[in-house]
Amino acid sequence: MSSSSMPPSILLNTGVQMPLLGLGTYKLRGAEDVYRAVDAALAAGYRAFDSAAVYRNEADLGRALKELLPKHGLIREDVFITSKLGPKDQGEKAMEGALHSLSQLDLGYIDLYLIHWPGTQGLLVSDQRNPGNRAQSWATLEELHAQGKLKAIGVSNYTPAHMRELMKSCKIPPAVLQVEFHPRFCQTELRSVCEEYGVCFQAYSSLGRAELFTDPVVMEVAKNCERTPAQVLLCWAVQQGVPVLPKSSSPDRIKDNSRIFDFTLSGTDMDRLSALDCGHKYCWDPSEVA
Repeated sequence: MSSSSMPPSILLNTGVQMPLLGLGTYKLRGAEDVYRAVDAALAAGYRAFDSAAVYRNEADLGRALKELLPKHGLIREDVFITSKLGPKDQGEKAMEGALHSLSQLDLGYIDLYLIHWPGTQGLLVSDQRNPGNRAQSWATLEELHAQGKLKAIGVSNYTPAHMRELMKSCKIPPAVLQVEFHPRFCQTELRSVCEEYGVCFQAYSSLGRAELFTDPVVMEVAKNCERTPAQVLLCWAVQQGVPVLPKSSSPDRIKDNSRIFDFTLSGTDMDRLSALDCGHKYCWDPSEVA
C-alpha cells in the first residue's frame, strides 16, 4: 500500500499491514447499492472491504472497486480485500469455492481469505466429518497462499478448541480470526488463544446489531465524549488493537463510522464498557460444531 493512503493498521503475521477499519458488506446487495457504499467508504478513508461467498456481492464489489479506485486516486494495492469460503464448499469443494471467489472479485488476488464457518453445510453440527473437512479446506487455502492468489489466510467463527486443533495440524498458521466481539461479548479466552499463537483477532458485529446503542452505559459514554454510540463502540475495539468491520449502506453512516481515530476513550470508560460483558451473542453460535 502507498504510504499516502495508509490508514491506521495492524501488522499481521504475514508481515503485511491490515487496516483497523474496514467496510463490512453483509446484506449489501445489488450493483448500485454496492457502488454507492464503496464510493462513500473510499471517500471517508476506508481502505479495507470485507465480503464472503455467501454474501453474493463479490462480483459487484470487484466491479465497483475497479471503477472507483482511479476516481479516488488509488490503485489495487491500496485496498485490502477479504472474502470467505462458504460452508457449502467446506472440504473437497474448497478449491472450487476459493477459485470462484477469486474469479468473482476479479482483482488479481485476495488479500485475506477465511474459512467462514467451522461446520459444513448439509451436515449436523455434531457430525464427525466436520474436523476432516476443515482440515481439507485449510490445506487448500495453504496451497493457494503458496501460489500468491491468497496473500493471507485465516478463519472465522472458530472457537478456542477449533483454533487449537488447527494450530496442531497447519503448515501455515492463520493470520486472522474474525468473530463476533462487542462489550457484551468480550471473548476473553479466544483473544488469549489468538495472542498465544500470534493470530490477529478481528471483530464483526461490533455494534451488537444496534441494540447496544440504547445501553445506558454506552449512551452516557457517547454523550460525555460528544460522539455517537456507534463511534464509541468501534473506538472501544480499535483502542484494544482489534480491527473492526462496521457495515452500512448509508453514505452518511459510513462516514460517521470512520471517525474513530480522532478521539480516545478514558481508561475508566474502557473499563465501564468492558464490564458490560455477559456472554451475550447476537449472531450464530459455533460452540456446538464438532
